[in-house]
Amino acid sequence: MENQVLTPHVYWAQRHRELYLRVELSDVQNPAISITENVLHFKAQGHGAKGDNVYEFHLEFLDLVKPEDWLCRGLLSIGISSSSWEGELEVYKLTQRQVNITVQKKVSQWWERLTKQEKRPLFLAPDFDRWLDESDAEMELRAKEEERLNKLRLESQGSPETLTSLKKGYLFMYNFVQFLGFSWIFVNMTVRFFILGKESFYDTFHTSADMMYFCQMLSAVETINAAIGVTKSPLMPCFIQLCGRNFILFIIFGTMEEMQNKAVVFFVFYSWSAVEIFRYPFYMLSCLDMDWKVLTWLRYTLWIPLYPLGCLAEAVSVIQSIPVFNETGRFSFTLPYPVKIKVRFSFFLQIYLIMLFLGLYINFRHLYKQRRRRYGQKKKKVH
Repeated sequence: MENQVLTPHVYWAQRHRELYLRVELSDVQNPAISITENVLHFKAQGHGAKGDNVYEFHLEFLDLVKPEDWLCRGLLSIGISSSSWEGELEVYKLTQRQVNITVQKKVSQWWERLTKQEKRPLFLAPDFDRWLDESDAEMELRAKEEERLNKLRLESQGSPETLTSLKKGYLFMYNFVQFLGFSWIFVNMTVRFFILGKESFYDTFHTSADMMYFCQMLSAVETINAAIGVTKSPLMPCFIQLCGRNFILFIIFGTMEEMQNKAVVFFVFYSWSAVEIFRYPFYMLSCLDMDWKVLTWLRYTLWIPLYPLGCLAEAVSVIQSIPVFNETGRFSFTLPYPVKIKVRFSFFLQIYLIMLFLGLYINFRHLYKQRRRRYGQKKKKVH
């Protein structure tokens, strides 16, 4: 007497591109699953409705499927542990409660039914947990496609975490380079002062100007960062400081050799570098989400005496340069006919002196607000 062929309960659902089969068979052993262009054959030892036996079934699909692209997955409804076997064409992951099989359709379209025969096999039933009608499936397909495109877009742009890490790395390196530059200037000037005394005042430009040129040109990056939103620094104070310092360095000192040998250069450079050797390390630690209280206090306090002193030194350098520019006539010009009035560059320097102290007020007010936010007194409770 021939043994009766036992079939497991099989539940199915579809999407435009895929078929989903859920085989209700636990403790599967010795699986043999194969697919041709339109036939699925399943045979395995397992525990089903008729106990522990060999179960098998085959389905002739309504249309063609992809035999080389299908994937058989075993899902455990009560856990995630699984065993695996390697077949000739695929890797099976089988678990204790069921076997889920995903079959790729050869042509993306909606099928009226699963099998070629109109009468549904008795062991086959719809999987209502995954069932969708055609319109719902189309919406799901569009959602998946949109999700895929968004994922590709994010991958091309980089994840937010990656962008944040890159930004912090970039800002750390910028602040580190500036710290090294201004530290070199500060240490060089300090050592020369202790060795040469007041004599070091008069050759400061020739010993430190190259590094100061580099640091001040690089400081344009800070203004750009504020303008494009890389940092939260307000744009106007950054721009005022950039223009003011570079005007003194490149126009007042850089173009006039008579100014390069004056003692005021020492005080301008020293006040600038004394502020920056504490400001840039503070920003470096901020990039690492670190806070050193001593450094933080110095960053928010030292500017109180140093900014006015630096501004005063800059004003002295401008005042000292006025007779030099008048004598040499550099940057002066004559208005065209019929006015023919000679406009001396010293006229613009006098205007700049007014703007210098206006800029000091704007920056001083900005730094004061920063310090107040950091160390402002807490409001006392009213009893």
